[in-house]
Amino acid sequence: MNWNIIYVFLTGPALWFTFIFFIGGLLVRIALLFRLSLKKDRVVYNHFSFGWGLRSIVQWLIPWASASMRQQPVFAMAAFLFHLTLLAVPLFLGAHILLWDEAFGVSLWSLPDALADGLTLVLIAAAVFLFVRRRIRPEVRILTSSWDYFLLIMTTLPFLTGFMAYHQWGPYEVLLILHIVLSQILLILIPITKLGHMILFFFTRAFIGFEMGGRRGAKSW
Repeated sequence: MNWNIIYVFLTGPALWFTFIFFIGGLLVRIALLFRLSLKKDRVVYNHFSFGWGLRSIVQWLIPWASASMRQQPVFAMAAFLFHLTLLAVPLFLGAHILLWDEAFGVSLWSLPDALADGLTLVLIAAAVFLFVRRRIRPEVRILTSSWDYFLLIMTTLPFLTGFMAYHQWGPYEVLLILHIVLSQILLILIPITKLGHMILFFFTRAFIGFEMGGRRGAKSW
């Protein structure tokens, strides 16, 4: 099998399609939800408050800043580390920086390889914790579907295969292609699944801030 041809296709046309679908899908989803909010919850906009919206977002981005996170400190830290590494490694990994530059002409600061390795292991450990928590906590397990487990696994596999490919724990070409394919599938899934909360989170938290703070003068955290 000609791995070079597959690699060129995946990092060329397939990459462009993936990013167009990813960005376009998120924009469409935001537009549809905005239209729905105007139809169903227009009253929220009567209490628009940039200050309350921003405070609500920031408080939920900081570990243990909200009351609910302080009630589950271990889970809060695991979730924080999972999301932090989920963004940091793909964006600032040295090998990815080269791809950004080749495909889009964008050059970013890159993480040292040793740090990227450590962050990848942190993400995998956090994912295992979140998976086990869903299995052993009855109040979480009852709300978890098979699809939720699938999405958690799909989110983790690109990091696992990338780590294995980098350290050549197996056939390098196969692992690299698998890493790229899984990463692109993950990006395609984001706009059409609950993984879209990576961007929708900010709108949700802002709206709750408007409602609680702008309308009632109460903290939403």
